[in-house]
Amino acid sequence: MAPAPPFSHHDGHRMIPPGFQPALLALQFGGGAGTLTPFIIQIAAIFGIFYFLLIRPQQKQKRQHEEALRNIKRGDQVVTTGGIIGEVVHVRETVNADGTTARPMEDQVTIKSAESRLIVERGRIAKIIGASSTVAAKD
Repeated sequence: MAPAPPFSHHDGHRMIPPGFQPALLALQFGGGAGTLTPFIIQIAAIFGIFYFLLIRPQQKQKRQHEEALRNIKRGDQVVTTGGIIGEVVHVRETVNADGTTARPMEDQVTIKSAESRLIVERGRIAKIIGASSTVAAKD
């Protein structure tokens, strides 16, 4: 019979020295975190892609739309969220009791559509088609 390898049982299976058992347990459990790292990197990459392809462009578009609404003036052609197309006749800024300007998206905008005049909130204007070539006459 061949000589038994060091640290072996009588049946030929290798035995782990007692000092190495805690180290092997630490490697086993530490290895689990190592397999989780690529998954976390993938999730972070997915969130990054969503942010740069979806969220950031939407925020930029929203800022541009709000800036356009703040600069709306008499004679501009607009479309409301309800689909009404009209020309801005008057913009009335809402002022608080203390004299400060209220939120700009709550200002009242009077638009003329065909023979009707409507008052809508500035924030309810969906898009600005363009400036009119002729300014509406004062009524």
